[in-house]
Amino acid sequence: MTKPRTAADVAFIEALADLMRARDLSEIAVTRDHGEGDRIEVRLARQPSPVAVPAAVATAALPTPPAPLPPPAATPAAAADAPALPEDPAQHPGAVVSPMVGTVYLSPEPGAAPFVTVGATVREGQTVLIIEAMKTMNQIPAPRAGVVRRILVADGSAVEYGAPLMIVA
Repeated sequence: MTKPRTAADVAFIEALADLMRARDLSEIAVTRDHGEGDRIEVRLARQPSPVAVPAAVATAALPTPPAPLPPPAATPAAAADAPALPEDPAQHPGAVVSPMVGTVYLSPEPGAAPFVTVGATVREGQTVLIIEAMKTMNQIPAPRAGVVRRILVADGSAVEYGAPLMIVA
């Protein structure tokens, strides 16, 4: 038998909602046991924020821009030299992806220099960032040797499992 909700339960749910906002989480589920046959199960989910679409601009008053020039024709040799890179960073062959859900830290401690910067050369196994999950700091190693081409996350941001963190090529 479940008891009527108390002020402590309401405060607990409000604290979970505040945690969701603070960590920019989309969903959280918690079971809290208070004793024999007395527990509360809470699942909070947030709908994604709608994307703001700018209002249409009246085009009658604006001059018509000139037609864009066609791109220069690439020679077959040049096209063969430059491999096509995927648009989605997660599909890039040099993507370092998150092995867990957590909070990303680019340096070992606040105010310290970051583990790596764009353009830095890394060796396989070198720590490139930390992901905090469940109050545990997990060092994320470079899966291969190479040069850091892009860092795709901000320090202190929340990441999901499989999210691209950086490109090492």
